Amino acid sequence: MHNTFHGQITPPPSPPPQSQQASRCPPTPESRIGIFLGQSLELKGILGTGAYGVVYSAIDHLTQTWYAVKALSKTNSNGEPLDRRQREFQSREIQLHYAASAHPNVVSMLKIVDDPECTYVVLEYCPEGDLFSNITERGRYVSNDALVRQAFLQILNAVEHCHRLGIYHRDLKPENILVSHSGNQVLLADFGLATTDSESEDHGCGSTFYMSPECLDQSSRNASYRCAPNDIWSLGVILVNLTCGRNPWKQASTEDSTYKAFTRNRDFLKTILPLSDELNEILGMIFERNPEKRITVSELKQRIIECIHFSAPPQQLSTPPTYISVISPPAS
Repeated sequence: MHNTFHGQITPPPSPPPQSQQASRCPPTPESRIGIFLGQSLELKGILGTGAYGVVYSAIDHLTQTWYAVKALSKTNSNGEPLDRRQREFQSREIQLHYAASAHPNVVSMLKIVDDPECTYVVLEYCPEGDLFSNITERGRYVSNDALVRQAFLQILNAVEHCHRLGIYHRDLKPENILVSHSGNQVLLADFGLATTDSESEDHGCGSTFYMSPECLDQSSRNASYRCAPNDIWSLGVILVNLTCGRNPWKQASTEDSTYKAFTRNRDFLKTILPLSDELNEILGMIFERNPEKRITVSELKQRIIECIHFSAPPQQLSTPPTYISVISPPAS
C-alpha cells in the first residue's frame, strides 16, 4: 500500500543509505559516487547535473540491473537548508512524476530513499541518453519519417496521459525525453517544473526555445496563461526538431525575426525548413497564436497518425535555418 503525502500518492520510503546515516551529505556530486542505497544499490557515475539535482547511474549488485538515481539535496551549495518554496518544488516534482509514471512512455519512478541530507529518487535507466543527443549527435530521426511518427506519437501519448491526470509538464524539450530500444521507444522525464494548476502566472517558465508566446509574454495584458496549450506549443517545436534537426526560431516573440516572418506568412517555415505540405499544415495548427484556438493533444495525435510525409526533399532554402543548440538551465 502506498503512502499518502500532502493528499497525493507517493512511493513508499526506503531506509537511508548506509554510508550517510552517521555523516553529512557529501559536499560535491562526485563524492557521492560509490555510496550504497540500502544493501545493494551502488551509485557508479554522474549522468547529468542541473538546477534541480544530480542524476547518477547505479547498479543493483543482487540483480545486476542498472538504474538512474536523482539526488535532490536538502541544502543549498552554501550549506543552508532549502527554503519553503524550494522544498515545495522538490515535493511537487516527486509527487507529480510518481503520479504520472504508470505509463510506458513516462520514465518509471521506482523507489524513494530518504536521507537527512538528500532525497534519492530511483528511476528507470535509459542508457541511450536523451532525445537531444539522439537528434543532434546520432542523427537518428531526421529524414526518417516512420521513426519520427513513432517517436512523436509516444511523446503525445505521454503528454495526453499527464493532461488527463491534470498534470502539465511546462518544460517539454528533447533534453527531458529519454530514448531506448534504438530510438524506437521514448520516455518523458524531469517533472521539475510540472504543475497541477491549469493556469499559471509563472511567465518565462521552461526553456526559451520551447515556450509559447503567452508564456513568454510578461506584459500586464495577460496575467496568466493556460498550461495545456503551452505544452502543445512546446510539442510543435519538438516535432520540428525531430523532422529537421533544427529549431524553427529562437523564441516565439516578434523580437525574433524568424518568428515575426512566420506570423506574417503561415507558410514561411517551408522556405527555411524541408517540411512537407502536410506537416506545414499541422504546424500551423500547433503554432496558433491564440491558445484558445490551438489544436488539442488528442486532435494532434489523429493528425500525426494520418500524416504520410513529414519531411520534404531539401530544396534551395531562402534563409539559413536555426540549428538546435544547447539550452540554458530552465528558469524556476
